[in-house]
Amino acid sequence: MSISYFAECTVLVTGASAGIGREFARQLAPVVNTMILVARRNDRLEALELELKIINPRLEIFCRQLDLRDHAELERFCDWLDESGLSVDLLVNNAGLGDRGAFVDSDWERLHAMLQVNIAALTYLTYRILPSMRKSGCGAILNVSSAASLVPIPNFAVYAATKAYVTSFSEALRAELRNSNISVTALCPGHVPTEFGDVASRVPHGYVPPMAELFTVSVQEVVRRALQAVSRDQARVIPGTLVNLAMTSIVFIPMFLKRLVLNAQAARDKASLSAPTPRDYEISGMV
Repeated sequence: MSISYFAECTVLVTGASAGIGREFARQLAPVVNTMILVARRNDRLEALELELKIINPRLEIFCRQLDLRDHAELERFCDWLDESGLSVDLLVNNAGLGDRGAFVDSDWERLHAMLQVNIAALTYLTYRILPSMRKSGCGAILNVSSAASLVPIPNFAVYAATKAYVTSFSEALRAELRNSNISVTALCPGHVPTEFGDVASRVPHGYVPPMAELFTVSVQEVVRRALQAVSRDQARVIPGTLVNLAMTSIVFIPMFLKRLVLNAQAARDKASLSAPTPRDYEISGMV
């Protein structure tokens, strides 16, 4: 994949200050014209802006501090975007948060925020930006979902469900837009070594999935494969050969067999999730 496919583009990346979002900014910086970076912690955005200016001194960067949990803030941001005259060519809906633990012991404020960021904010931002893409006659939307979207996961119940929404929404929107020269791609990574696991976990030291080392894909490779998928107009990408093979196989397993595995997994996890639930947390990719 030649990164030159994105030359001269205006790109908007949410959750740009850490993890996958930051890597999107780094890989796109050498070729794009304009970059709009959205995140909750302004200090990280400012540090990233300095880094990107070194990569490409001609790059025009707009850093916007934004808490996607707050719909009023998101509306004001979209109004600013409309008034700015900036026309987004590539929308990377990356920001999201997770919560690992039994649903019955969860904190509602945390769950509500996850629903707001992973589903509502992603949908609203797409809703506001899509008309300008249609007016210009082209564009691309890259929604960062998860391999968790392909199967129910005990102790990740709400997170996996929100990502199932993202994957389904992406597929349906892609079908609607097939004749409009606007592509929609869902990125479904497995385990990626970022802050996400630590932030999503309710217990100290975060969560490491079974056989994590075998199925881990670097953030650089995840972003490279995602951009390659966009350039090729692919509907979905699961980075990593083993992850792709495993998740593709799981999709075809009958649900009654999946339930046996899920029940066994839930039983194994029960003891490890007995720690108290912290109320304070940060949004992975937005901090």
